[in-house]
Amino acid sequence: MTSTDQRPATLAEIVDGASQPGRPGPDGASVGRAGRYAAAVLVLGLTLTVGFFAGRAGGTTGPARPAAAGALAHANHGPGGLEVSRDGWTLTVDQARLRAGTPGELVFRITDPAGAALTDFQVVHDRQLHLILVGRDLGGYQHVHPEMSPDGSWRVTITPAAPGPLRAIADFWPTGAAAGTTLGIDLPVPGRYAAEELAPPEETVLVDGYTVTLDGGLRAGESNQVLVWLGRDGQPVNDLQLHLGAYGHLVALRQGDLAYLHVHPAAASQPSSVVAFGITVPSAGTYRLFFEFRHLDEVRVAAFTVVV
Repeated sequence: MTSTDQRPATLAEIVDGASQPGRPGPDGASVGRAGRYAAAVLVLGLTLTVGFFAGRAGGTTGPARPAAAGALAHANHGPGGLEVSRDGWTLTVDQARLRAGTPGELVFRITDPAGAALTDFQVVHDRQLHLILVGRDLGGYQHVHPEMSPDGSWRVTITPAAPGPLRAIADFWPTGAAAGTTLGIDLPVPGRYAAEELAPPEETVLVDGYTVTLDGGLRAGESNQVLVWLGRDGQPVNDLQLHLGAYGHLVALRQGDLAYLHVHPAAASQPSSVVAFGITVPSAGTYRLFFEFRHLDEVRVAAFTVVV
């Protein structure tokens, strides 16, 4: 959420071309990788696509670093959500009445060293604060937006998917601060905990009838470019709706400590069937990538497992 925008002046014009009729479709079931790369040349330009070709030629470890690495997307900040206190702020939970499968209220504040609640937040991607909830096994992902009371307390009703430790990650930007802050805390959900096995790595997943394909691997410590393609009923989805000010969002969580990255896509003045991201993961490991998109007035999430 606290990433900065870096893009060439002509990016919007390049991305606009993807929505024109007659472009190759992104549907993984009907269009091969070569076809998707041909479309990428038209959508995002040759420099970015060369990186994908080089990465694929070298295996599944990720794309080679193109000359303009990161220039076509928002540059993400480093991993966050690992600490309950950072930059002088603390995530303080006042109430967490949580039961698996049952709606419950979560109440929390962002407090300073004296215990006073922060009440002045910058609006970032249409919200003052973004809250990510996910099980320690990376299951039950939710992205919600609590409401703040005048006293600085935040309230939201959530339904945990299963018993066990639930990680809450608050992403916000205090007004006047030089950068945003991300804090995390574990919330207990009573009951017998049985960790779910993480889904194996797959390039294409199906979500409510949508075919969602992730192109581009990841290399630790490098600026990686990835493309997300959207298809439905054998046709490209060219009419995505804005979701929190963008045509898609990508949250990456590292298995184990749940280190958090939130990446925003390359800016586009019109929707297309491909969304481009620039992402730098801090280390080798297994990551779960959650791609959020809005279509037909509903937000959906496609999840991918990626081994770095």
